[in-house]
Order: sequence, then structure tokens, then C-alpha cells
Amino acid sequence: MSDIILADEPADEPVDPTRQKTKLRVRTLIISDVHLGMPDCKAAQASHFIRHILCDQLIMNGDIIDAWHLRRLGGWNKGHTGFLRTVLKKMEKESTEIIYLRGNHDDILDRFVPIQLDNFRIIGEHIHRTARGNYLIIHGDGFDHVTTNHPWIAKLGGIGYNILLRVNRLYNWWRHVRGKDSFSLSRWVKLKVKSAVNFVGRYEEQLQELAKSKNCVGIICGHIHSPANKIIGETHYLNSGDWVESMTAILEHEDGRFEVVTYHDFCERTNRQPKGPAKSTPVVNEANFGVENVTLAM
Repeated sequence: MSDIILADEPADEPVDPTRQKTKLRVRTLIISDVHLGMPDCKAAQASHFIRHILCDQLIMNGDIIDAWHLRRLGGWNKGHTGFLRTVLKKMEKESTEIIYLRGNHDDILDRFVPIQLDNFRIIGEHIHRTARGNYLIIHGDGFDHVTTNHPWIAKLGGIGYNILLRVNRLYNWWRHVRGKDSFSLSRWVKLKVKSAVNFVGRYEEQLQELAKSKNCVGIICGHIHSPANKIIGETHYLNSGDWVESMTAILEHEDGRFEVVTYHDFCERTNRQPKGPAKSTPVVNEANFGVENVTLAM
């Protein structure tokens, strides 16, 4: 199988020259909340990640393109185009099935849902069949009552989030000058502010109820930028995180095990140098089924 190579892609150097670079081989790759168009989008890292994972299905679970930001401020760049080219090359060269579920920031896709273009589908929700049972895959914005009932407040919140990211950028520059690691203000807010903690808890519980109502053993979502892999009640709950700060995605391995993996874990496993200085958010996989990962020399 030929490698996906883009003409403007720099050489991919190994972390350890004594080891061979590899690709991860999985059944399904699920990624969400890339937010192409935002200045803090980690498009280069997301492209690098997707390019070196072999999968039967690539599920892009909403907010891949941030139309809200593009309408207000623009901000599309060459790296964002490179991400889309990587996805299309994956479909062309590796025969990967691409499933795109619309999110709230790319709600312009509503007028096209559902539609199939060759091996590329755009849909609203997806039932993913596994040996353990069915998993419902949705972006998850329908369970955010602010987004659903008060979209203007949600858009104001998006502006506030962008401002927070800009402040965070300056703060992290100051930390780097002093020799300290990066710090995520938005993650700190989610962990420390009671209303944010309560919102995440309610959100997860509501999605669990939706999965049960559709006779699914699990639910896979994005939207809140909080990667997770855990059991809530009797339901397997997974959240793919984002590619603005977390740099995380979900892998379904060949043995049926789901795993939330960070970009930097992926780079260590495949012996590839990370793109850029940004660090992934650490994740804990509380639910664990199956055996160890399998990698292919490439």
C-alpha cells in the first residue's frame, strides 16, 4: 500500500533513528472538533496523525470546519487545505470510507444531509456496529441546551473562547520564556468552575439515556472538547476531544477495543517527530477491552 505523500509535506523524521517508523493499523478512526479556520486549530498535527493511521473507516464527528469563525473573521490557511487534501487522499489511495457527521460549527452542512459522494458520506448521526453491540455516533450539540435553544449565546460563547485562547497563547509564550510548560486556561476553567463541571456531567448522562433509548451499548460524541472513555451506568461513553487544545481522537482496534489516544502517544508509538511545540492533553482510558495495539512497519 502506497504512502500518502503531499508535495509540500516536510520529511517525517524518526524520534529514535535506531527504530523503524511505523503506522498504526486500526479498524476505525474517529476524530472531531478540528475547527479548521481558527488560528488555534492544530491542522498540521491532525493531518500528520490521520496520514499515518491505516483504517477501514474514518469518522469525522462534527466541527471539522468552523464556519462560525470563518463567517466573522476568515482565517483559512494552507495547513487547513492540507488537512482536507489528506482526508481525500486517504479515500483515494487507501480506499478508506469517510463518514462526516455535521456539528454545530459546520451546521451549513444541514442543507446537504444526507448525501453520498463516492466513498464519502455526510450524515446527521451514525450507528456503528461492533461485536459487543451497536454504538451511536453523534456530534452531541443537540444535548447542549444553550447551543440548541439560544444559538446567539452559543456564538457569543464561541467568541469568548477565541479570546481566551488568544490570552492563553500570550500567557504560554511568557511561560516558555521562563522555561515552564504550557498551561490550558480553558481546561482549568472546565475543571475548577462548578457550573462547567456540572454541565459536563449532565451532558454525559443525557447522552447515556439517548444511547439506551436506541438500544446501543455505547455512545461516541465530541462537542465539549473533553476526551473521555468510561462506563456511565450501563453505557460505554466515549468523547473524542478536539484538535484545538486536547489533540485527541478515538481508535477502534481490530480486537474491538476502543481507545482515546493523544497525538503525542501516537508519535511515540509510531516513532515519529511531533509537528510543532504544542502538547496533548493527558487522557485516562477507564474502559478497556481487548489486547495490545498492533503496528505495521511502513
